[in-house]
Parts: sequence; structure tokens; C-alpha cells
Amino acid sequence: MNIRDMKYLVAVADERHFGRAALKCHVSQPALSGQIRKLEDQLGVMLFERTNRRVQITPIGEQIVEQARKLVTLSEEIVTTAQLARDPLSGPFRLGMIATIGPYLSPLVLTAIRKQLPNVQLTLIEDMTGNLENRLVHGQLDAALLATPPQALHMQDLPLYDEPFWVALPRNHPLATRDAIDLSELHAAELLLLADGHCFRDQMLEACNASAGTASANTRETSLETLLALVAAGDGVTLLPELAKPGGGAVKSAMLIRPEATRKVGRTVRLVSRTSFPRTEILHQIARIIRAHVPKAMLLSQNEPMGY
Repeated sequence: MNIRDMKYLVAVADERHFGRAALKCHVSQPALSGQIRKLEDQLGVMLFERTNRRVQITPIGEQIVEQARKLVTLSEEIVTTAQLARDPLSGPFRLGMIATIGPYLSPLVLTAIRKQLPNVQLTLIEDMTGNLENRLVHGQLDAALLATPPQALHMQDLPLYDEPFWVALPRNHPLATRDAIDLSELHAAELLLLADGHCFRDQMLEACNASAGTASANTRETSLETLLALVAAGDGVTLLPELAKPGGGAVKSAMLIRPEATRKVGRTVRLVSRTSFPRTEILHQIARIIRAHVPKAMLLSQNEPMGY
């Protein structure tokens, strides 16, 4: 049993097809199939059920594949550690972002990252929180920008900044004359929410639930930008993070953006990675760049962490 066999095992589990797994591993299908057979013989268990149409992983195979993923990730990190002894701030770096952070933070920091870390090949992946954590666990991401503490085991997080929430409402809304909006005065039926799986949805519910209730809140399978367009069209109200406030244009002119009355509702944005991730210097460099390009009032040194 060796790391190569573990990589073959993980590839077959991911692809559910020996031919595609062989292509992914750059070997012939007979060679890969033969190694999987040898591994099953060595372990004394069947890892995959094979038919002419599909490959199905067995229950014991599921358990062994999860362990194999960890071994593959650790082996890659050993190689990375050795490579980084020569240049710790170089090489590929896969950074995940949730959809309510990526489009708004990226324009502020990407140019600086490319300029200050010229030897880093940055890849951005946008997804929901749960999917990003799963990719971190399986070594498919190096780090992720999230707005909630990590739930998976063996994760570490580096808090970056506090981001307050604002209230977006149509210009003809009954509360439009207020300088700040008390969330208890919003009606549940007028709340526009993102779909399940978005942590920002959960944070909105947490902020508004105690007084307004949310059973009749309006869920949309769409983006935050579209929710703001709906607000501008008079379809309801929503919350939005500080960096997502529109700067101008027709949507901005058709709505009002007001602070939340207590100034305590918001989230802490953090950089999350595996505890075993060896490239700690690049994590700290990216964190430094992000902190240098968000509004100073949002920096954690200014406030107690927000969020839920």
C-alpha cells in the first residue's frame, strides 16, 4: 500500500468511473483497475461494486476513502513544505469565498495581492459555506474567506474584520424618513432572503427573528445583487453587508440604504484553513493585504467581533 494507491482510490471514488479516474491519474485503465484489485485483496474487503454501467462505492469503501483523502492531502503538504523552504511565497494558492464576500472584497484586494505576491498563482473559487468547508477538509482548497466560525474538525481561523449590516428599503417605504432602522419594525412578509445554504440568510434571520418572526419571509433563489434590484422595484426590504452597498446607478437611486439602529448587527469575516496547512506565511500575508484595503472602521482592533 502506498500513496499512489491512495490517489487511485480517491480518483475512482470521485469519478465513479475507472476510465475517467485513469485519465485523471495519467495511467492506463488496466493499470489503475489492477492496483485497485490488489488493494482490495490486501485489505480483504470490497471497496467498489462494479457493473457494466456504473461503479458504486461500498460502505466500508466510503470509510477507507475518507482516510485515503487525508493521507493524500498530508503527502501533498509534505511536498509543499519542502518546496516552500526555497520560496514560501510562491506557487499555486486556491482561495474560496462565499458569494456575499467574493464580488465585493475581490475588487479591493486582487490588484494588491498580485503586486505584493507576484509569484503566487491565485485561484478563486466561489461557493456556499458548507461546500467550501468540505473542500478545505478534502484538500481541494488552501483557505477560504467565510463569515462564520468553521464547523469542521482540524480547522483554524484568522479573524480579519467586522462588517456591519445595513438596511436596504424602497424610497416609498413607511420607514424611509428614519435615519436608522430598528429591525423590530420590519415585517417578516417584506423581508427578502437568500436561499438556504447561504450563511448570510441565517445571519439575517438571527438579526430579525426575535421581534419580527420569519415564517412568511420571502426566499429567493438568487444573488444579493438581484435582491437589491427587487428592493429598488419596491418588492420588499433586505439587509446587506457594508462592502455590498451599491455605489451608484439606477438600483442605488431607487432605494435607500440606512444603518441598523443598534450598530451591533453584522458579521466577522475570517480566513479559514486546515490546522495542518504548512504555508502559514502566505496566510498571514493575504490577511495583511485584506486588512489594509477594507475600511479602517471595520478592523477588529476597532471593535469587538460581530456575527453569530
